[in-house]
Amino acid sequence: MRSRVTMVLAVVAVILGGVLLVPTAYARLSSDAGEGGGGEGGGTTSVAAPAPAPPPPPTLAAGRVSVAFKGEYFSWALLDRKTGKVSGSSNMSATSSTESMIKAWIVSDYLRQLGDKEPTTALKQMASLAIIDSNDNAANKVYAAAGGSYKPSKSSTPDPVIQRAIRICGLTDTKRGNTEPYTGYWSFTRMSPRDAVRLGDCIADGKAAGPKWTKWVLDQMAKVRGTTAKKDQRASSGGGRWGIIDGLPKSITAQGPVSMKNGWTPIASDGNWHVNCLAVNGKWSLAVMLRYPIRQGLDYGAQVCASVATQLVTPQPGAALKVPQQPVGKL
Repeated sequence: MRSRVTMVLAVVAVILGGVLLVPTAYARLSSDAGEGGGGEGGGTTSVAAPAPAPPPPPTLAAGRVSVAFKGEYFSWALLDRKTGKVSGSSNMSATSSTESMIKAWIVSDYLRQLGDKEPTTALKQMASLAIIDSNDNAANKVYAAAGGSYKPSKSSTPDPVIQRAIRICGLTDTKRGNTEPYTGYWSFTRMSPRDAVRLGDCIADGKAAGPKWTKWVLDQMAKVRGTTAKKDQRASSGGGRWGIIDGLPKSITAQGPVSMKNGWTPIASDGNWHVNCLAVNGKWSLAVMLRYPIRQGLDYGAQVCASVATQLVTPQPGAALKVPQQPVGKL
């Protein structure tokens, strides 16, 4: 009897203990959930949005260009140096005379033929002046040293210097100029903006000047000096630091050197300025080519080149950065 009573009492104690423990445990679990659940929210919480990734640095990219151009010929092309894709105006395969823009190739062609050899001090100085000051006499010396010659001909086949540009740089629209009385002159080589950006890329990637001289050529192109002002323009040389470079924001020029070579001549026989702008950096190669009445002046052409460059800047300065909204999460 005593043992049965004892057993009954033990069972009752276990039951009562369980009844007392369950509320305590439940209260503890509820307290723990409340501490992690944001108070009265009952288990919801706000998740902080991750910091947005910084936008890519500005560059030039294919886009719409609008210029109220007053002249005979306006064309442009842009080459993406990563993809090799060329975009531009609908007439980017149409040609015009290169003028001094071709000097960057003439110098590159001469130096590539030297290989690891050094040019004479005089010719190296001529090569530098042909680019930095767009000096015609210096360019003529380098052109002759590269194997060029002025042989009047009605043929559209370029001389060996220009033929090598076509072959090495993969040009498709370039041909010999036949404008009298300048037939055969390097400055009257006919080239399209599409070929001009290929030429810029060819110089920048090392095919034009070769491994020893590419950096030197690009450095000279980055050091081009002088403005469109009369004080900087002379009969056989002139200031050529204008055009595309003036249309680039500091956010692009601060990324690294921009190498350039412009060409410009007022041609009495057709009454037009022939103005060409070429610039290249590690990401792109851009060319703008124009013909317009001489009375409009050199500044007009420089401004058109700058305008094209500015319109191709991507993203445009001041463009709003869209940050995706992060939804509130639930635990």
